[in-house]
Amino acid sequence: MSSTDVKWDEMTIPSTLARAATLWPDVSALEDGDQRFTFSSLAEEVERASRAFIAAGVERGDRVAIWAPNGWRWEVAALGLQCAGGVLVTLNTRFKASEAAYVLEKSGAKLLFTMGDFLGMNYADAVAAQDLPDLEATILIEGESDAAESWESFFARGGAVTPEAAQARANEVTPDDLSDFIFTSGTTGSPKAVMTAHGQNLKVFDVWGKSVGLRAGDRYLIIMPFFHSFGYKSGWLACIIHGATALPEAVFDVGPALERIQREKITVMPGSPTIYQTMLTYPDREKYDTSSLRLAVTGGAAVPVELVHRMRSELGFRDVITAYGLTESSGTVSACQLGDDDETIATTCGRPIPDTETICVDPDGKEVPRGEPGEVWTRGYHVMRGYWGDEEETAKAVDKDGWLHTGDIAVMDERGYLRITDRIKDMFIMGGFNVYPAEVENLLFQHEDIAAAAVIGVPDERMGEVGMAFVVPVPGKSLDSDALVAWSRDNMANYKVPRFFEVVDELPSNASGKVLKFELRERAKALLA
Repeated sequence: MSSTDVKWDEMTIPSTLARAATLWPDVSALEDGDQRFTFSSLAEEVERASRAFIAAGVERGDRVAIWAPNGWRWEVAALGLQCAGGVLVTLNTRFKASEAAYVLEKSGAKLLFTMGDFLGMNYADAVAAQDLPDLEATILIEGESDAAESWESFFARGGAVTPEAAQARANEVTPDDLSDFIFTSGTTGSPKAVMTAHGQNLKVFDVWGKSVGLRAGDRYLIIMPFFHSFGYKSGWLACIIHGATALPEAVFDVGPALERIQREKITVMPGSPTIYQTMLTYPDREKYDTSSLRLAVTGGAAVPVELVHRMRSELGFRDVITAYGLTESSGTVSACQLGDDDETIATTCGRPIPDTETICVDPDGKEVPRGEPGEVWTRGYHVMRGYWGDEEETAKAVDKDGWLHTGDIAVMDERGYLRITDRIKDMFIMGGFNVYPAEVENLLFQHEDIAAAAVIGVPDERMGEVGMAFVVPVPGKSLDSDALVAWSRDNMANYKVPRFFEVVDELPSNASGKVLKFELRERAKALLA
């Protein structure tokens, strides 16, 4: 049963894993340090996990969260809960405890899989200090905590559930069942849970894999985080669909990554442009053999043509592909094709994926002629099922005719290729991470000496864009830029921390009190010049 013969929108993640175990039983599916799984043994380990979830009381539709770096247990836990009918809730590893608590509370997560010490924080201890009445148990993927159950202890629960019961539960899962919640902030400042289903995700990433040239036997170094569509859906899920080997990387460090590429004969390594720029500028790069590399998939920031040239000539990539998507579109709207020239790859994000519609429209919702800028609207099987528990925001994002209003401005050329030119929303991208100014502003407002704040993105050669915050002090108080950076590092994920702070007496605003960010952008240009 080839990928072409499968009606992916009629499949589920459990049935896709079973298909992989049948097609490629002895092919390596997942490699992480000394831990190795073929597709057959991965399916067996996932069944054990599924039995443990059923024993723990997880029912179809229950939410289970994972807050941890990339690793084999992350994937096994995710597949196990999905085979038990649960909905995966992903948490950014850079979150602070209060940010994680918001996601856990909003999603109503029943269980949490997380870490002991990681990046200087004990995640399990941090969660235990939060008020989360819906959270029944915390399970450790790694590390130690008195506030959590061990991985081994959790797995042992599965002994009370038969393999037949686990198979019956997996068979109950339908293509229309929700598979995951991935939180995105949009423009309101409050993160929202994007709901997508099994069948739509599988159809999208079958198409994605074919577009970029992912194939059985590929060795895929997954450096993009599993909490994001890029590392999860176009990462290990795409590997299961297409028969590739997933090799998760917990934290990207260019030296060890280059060593692993050489040692493990990596063929596929998607990432943000920043990742490849960092590799190219690494002083000892020439010591490593990267000739096994074949395929790079990038996006999320501007891609210079020269970078594409150097990725081919110096890193050895034969195929470099750019793509565009958002969480609300199951991660994908468009992708370049194998064989596209470097200019197309660098200046566009490809054509809309098959069997979907994408147009560029004017402010009245009328399609603009090819070559003219307009807001990107997209419609089809890839569009989310909505925001969990937020019909009002869902209606703003997806209209009655099913069009997802992306908030991105693009030009579509005569070939149907999209070139993103601007964003209606104020969101900017730092090193591949979406940063939503409204969310950062809300966090800054928690500082007792800040009366008002406005955040914009400013250009940065290495990261693409970084944050600049204009802050107004509480009367009688003073603010220090260095102290604000330090406070921000303690209270928000590091990619949200503004690089620059400018203390001002007031923020420019219009008659209705809306901050005039275009004025702040002009002021930032002058200040940074």
